[in-house]
Amino acid sequence: MNATTDRMLGGRVIVRQPESGYRAAVDPILLAAAVRATPGQKVLDAGCGAGAAMFCLAARVPGLAVTGLEFQHAYAVLAGEGIALNKLSDTFIITGDVLRPPPDMLNTFDIVLTNPPYGESGTPPPDPGLAIAHMEGEADVAAWIRACLAFLKPKGRLVMIHRADRLSDILAALHAGNTGDVRIFPIFPKAGEPARRVIVDAGKGRRSPDTLLPGLVLHEAGGAYTMVADGVLRNAAALGI
Repeated sequence: MNATTDRMLGGRVIVRQPESGYRAAVDPILLAAAVRATPGQKVLDAGCGAGAAMFCLAARVPGLAVTGLEFQHAYAVLAGEGIALNKLSDTFIITGDVLRPPPDMLNTFDIVLTNPPYGESGTPPPDPGLAIAHMEGEADVAAWIRACLAFLKPKGRLVMIHRADRLSDILAALHAGNTGDVRIFPIFPKAGEPARRVIVDAGKGRRSPDTLLPGLVLHEAGGAYTMVADGVLRNAAALGI
């Protein structure tokens, strides 16, 4: 696979990505910025791709024990190269299926972050790697959430980014999975426009009610990033979730 070497977070993070296929944009950076982690915690990036989200999180919160689980071998290889380039210790990549994980990974992690496949239906992209990354297939949102919750310790947190129009499906799956303290953070393209993405942070085995947060506006009217979005995307600021 031909790959490029790209930088994120104002150069803090190096990512090896395929020239064609799934290439990280802003979603994994926003996802990493939403994770409320502290040094020493065990974190899983479920379906990590080339590792962009986990690398951004590691840059913002040093001292985490981070594991990436990726189904596609070629992307897992690129993620391994990224670990070396970013000089990350206590960070590992496992090639495997989120829906069929090794038993020793279950009930293990303090936090699971995930940027799951978004495509519910339609014609898949022609690139095979991109098709697997984008199309749900067997891994629909409910199955993906059930699998991610199984990785978590009791009271652990699942943090995911997805399409805003799938929020009802996400909440139904989370509540069926015995979660609470669900925090919903919408991402708006511009002020006054409907959200296109939503970040959801849920606690396994918790009972607190859901919270709808103010969210983030990405772009000014002229197209430039807002000051807050620029701080997240370039300067590794955390989102207020």
